[in-house]
Amino acid sequence: MAKISLGLLAERLGLTLTKGNPDRKVARLAGLEEAGPGDLSFLANPAYAKLLAATGAEAAVVGRDVGDAPCALLQADNPDLAFARAAVLISPPPPLPPPGVHSSALVAPSARLGRDVSIGAGTVIEDGAVVGDRTIVFPQAYVGTGTHVGEECLLYPGVKIYHGVTIGSRCIVHAGTVIGSDGFGYAWTGQGYFKIPQVGTVVIEDDVEIGANVCVDRARFGETRIGRGTKLDNLVQIAHNVRLGPCCAFAAQVGIAGSASVGAGVQMGGQAAAVGHIRIGDGLTIVGQSAVSKSIPGREAGVGKDRLIWIDSPAKPMREHLREAQNLKALGRLRETVRNLEARVRDLENGGRREAPAENEEG
Repeated sequence: MAKISLGLLAERLGLTLTKGNPDRKVARLAGLEEAGPGDLSFLANPAYAKLLAATGAEAAVVGRDVGDAPCALLQADNPDLAFARAAVLISPPPPLPPPGVHSSALVAPSARLGRDVSIGAGTVIEDGAVVGDRTIVFPQAYVGTGTHVGEECLLYPGVKIYHGVTIGSRCIVHAGTVIGSDGFGYAWTGQGYFKIPQVGTVVIEDDVEIGANVCVDRARFGETRIGRGTKLDNLVQIAHNVRLGPCCAFAAQVGIAGSASVGAGVQMGGQAAAVGHIRIGDGLTIVGQSAVSKSIPGREAGVGKDRLIWIDSPAKPMREHLREAQNLKALGRLRETVRNLEARVRDLENGGRREAPAENEEG
């Protein structure tokens, strides 16, 4: 890790040092609770303000509205983003492999490698595949026949890309991910399943990052497409013929069934899912473990902010979920009210004489 003074950090990142000595240096990153001298921390969520008040950090990146703490303060419009950029300066990523093809890699004669590529040990590049300039393919990866990988990509160890896939530039694919395997398609014959050929492809646009052990299935026909700038967390499943718009963000174990269409800027929490052949509109947020069972319009249809967050299974707008939850809380009072009304009706039916409750009646 590199030491950097608070003054220089503020200058490089456009932050305002409102408290603390600009010559003091930070060399590590830490959470507010664990931080000590020489550590840089941050506060992005006001819910953790108490931790800031007790932190031992050398300095903290905070919002513009935070003005006091026991440490130096670096104010930012977006403290989460500013801290991420500070992390690059203080803790740069490990060095990447140098250009070159490892002696144990198998590169087909008809494959085309761009300038300054790095091909790791045990990697296989099949016939007609193209690997763009400055792309790094780590050890034991596989790039199938006719696949095209763009410039400045990172394919981490064990990535498997089947035949005929297209990957744009500046994409990152983490270890164990499979792109272009067959979609789940079978026809019932009456006695067993007939495998439906999956003859389409996968297209991944520029600046996409795909986590570890993700599966992006080949289309039955046509293409499965991942829009530019989209980020997929570990263990995400994208089925055949799915189309994701630009700048989506899916957390771990999200699953999208076949032929579903997802608009721009959609966010889905961990273990959320969508059935096939539906449309999820632009700008929607699907809360973790929710299940989308029907098409949902988004910003492209002029939907207001109160209907952009969906939750539950089947998914519903957050405001409806909260209303139902409030009604559930009221059920106890409603039950007591009904019991009292029933008792009063019985009194009236008996000329004002109160009957003892039936044997099977509570209370």
